Amino acid sequence: MLPFLSSLLVAQATSSLTFRELPPQFIAEPQQVRTLPGKLNDVLVFNSNSPEVVQTEGVLLSTFPPNGKQVPSAHLNKPMEGRFDIFTHHISRPNQPRTLYQGILVHNPTSQTVIVRVLQGASYLTSPDAPFVQLPPVVEDPSGRIFSGPGSRLMGDILRGFNDPQLARRITIPPGQSRMLFSLPISPSNARSTFMRVYSDGPVYVANLAMYEVPDQLSEDTEVITYRSPHLNEWRYLMTKGNLIFPRDLAPTPPNAIRPEEKTIYGRVAGISVGSEWEATVSDGPGKPYLSIPERGKAFSYPLSTVTTGTHGTQQVQSAPMLVRYPDTAYQAHGNYGVHYSLTLPLSNKTNERQTVAVALQTPFKQDQYADRLIFTHRPQGQIFFRGTVRVAYKEQDGTTQARYFHLVQRQGQQGEPLMRFNLAPGESREVEVDFIYPPDATPPQVLTVRTLELFYGDSR
Repeated sequence: MLPFLSSLLVAQATSSLTFRELPPQFIAEPQQVRTLPGKLNDVLVFNSNSPEVVQTEGVLLSTFPPNGKQVPSAHLNKPMEGRFDIFTHHISRPNQPRTLYQGILVHNPTSQTVIVRVLQGASYLTSPDAPFVQLPPVVEDPSGRIFSGPGSRLMGDILRGFNDPQLARRITIPPGQSRMLFSLPISPSNARSTFMRVYSDGPVYVANLAMYEVPDQLSEDTEVITYRSPHLNEWRYLMTKGNLIFPRDLAPTPPNAIRPEEKTIYGRVAGISVGSEWEATVSDGPGKPYLSIPERGKAFSYPLSTVTTGTHGTQQVQSAPMLVRYPDTAYQAHGNYGVHYSLTLPLSNKTNERQTVAVALQTPFKQDQYADRLIFTHRPQGQIFFRGTVRVAYKEQDGTTQARYFHLVQRQGQQGEPLMRFNLAPGESREVEVDFIYPPDATPPQVLTVRTLELFYGDSR
C-alpha cells in the first residue's frame, strides 16, 4: 500500500471511529504521546539532497556570493565558519556511460590563511560499499558490520566514531584561493551518501558540484579515449559558469497552503539548515531529575523527527529551520537527515512492586490529531520507513556502563521490538541513554516508547 494512501485511510478511520471500530488491519494502542524535551543546537549544516537524482553537470548547492557568476541565482551568498556539518546524498542516473564526480569546493575569501579540519567523516556508495540487503527488524551489531544502503552504513559508522581514510583530515587554503575538500566518483545508477563534521578557523564559501570525468588529451597514434577525474581549475570554472542542475525535484507545498486533507509535498533539501544535534534528558518535568516509569501494562512515547503534518498530537515540529535555501527546495530540513538524537532517560520505579520496563523505537502511522494513541498495523508492508543503527547504553549494578548497538528495519505501522528490557526494584532507578543519527533513506516520524510490561521477567537484556 502506498504511504500516502495508508496515512489517508488511518486519518479517515481515526477521525470518526472509536478504538474498537477501527478497520481490522489497524491496531490502536492507547498510550500517551509526550512532547520531546530539548531542542536542536545552533550548529549549521551544509545540507545537499536536491535534486536527489543527478542527470547533468552543474551546481548542487553553493553558498558562494553571486557576484561574478554566470548564473547568480545558483549561489546563496552565505559564508560558514567555526563548527559546521556537511551532509550530501545524491544518485547518478546520467544519459551517458561516463562516471559522475561529486566535488566539494571550499574558498577562502579573506586575506589570511584558513585551515579547515575534518573532525569526523565518511562517504559510501551503494555499490560496492553498502548494497541494499534484506535484514530482520532487529539485529544486534556490536562490530558495525550490519547495514543496508549507504545511508544506513554512513550514520552507523559516524555514531561509532569511525573516520573514513579516503577523506582528508585537513586542508589549508591560502588567502583568496580555493581547495577541494573531496572529489569522489559516483558511477552510473549509483548513489553516494557523505557526512562530515568540520571546523574552519575562518569564514569560507562552500559549493557541492557535479561534473563528468574529463577526456584526456589524445595522442597522435591512438584512438582510445581515456578519462580522468576533474582538476581544481575545472571545478572552479564549473562553479563560476555552471547553472543549478536540472531536472529539479518537485517544489514543496508552501507552509500556508498545507491542508490536512490534501497531500503535502515537503520537497528535498538544498541549503544551510540550523541544528545538528538534539540532546535532552527526558524526565517528569523541569526540576525533576527522574522519569517515572508507566503503570504496569501501560506506555508513553516521545515523537522523533516530527514534520508539519505528523506531530502525533504534540504540535511539536522538530524539523530543522533553513537559514538559506533555493526557492524550489524544502522550507525546512524535513526528516533531519544527519541530526544526532542524544537522549538520556533516568528511569525510576516509583511503585511498591518490582517492574520490568522495555524501551523501543516504533514507526506508527503518521497523524497530527491524537496524543493519546498510536496507530499500527498487524502486518506492516510496503516501503521501509526506518533503516539504521540505534545505540543503547546503561549502567550495570556495579556502576559499569554497557553500550549495545542495534540495526533496525521498520516499515510504516510497525510496532517494533523492545531494544532493551530492565528489571527495577521498588524505588530503584536506572539511567538509559538512547542515541542515533537520523539516517537518509528513512521517512519520519518515529517514536521512542517506554513500556512497563504486564508480567515481571526474572532477567534483563
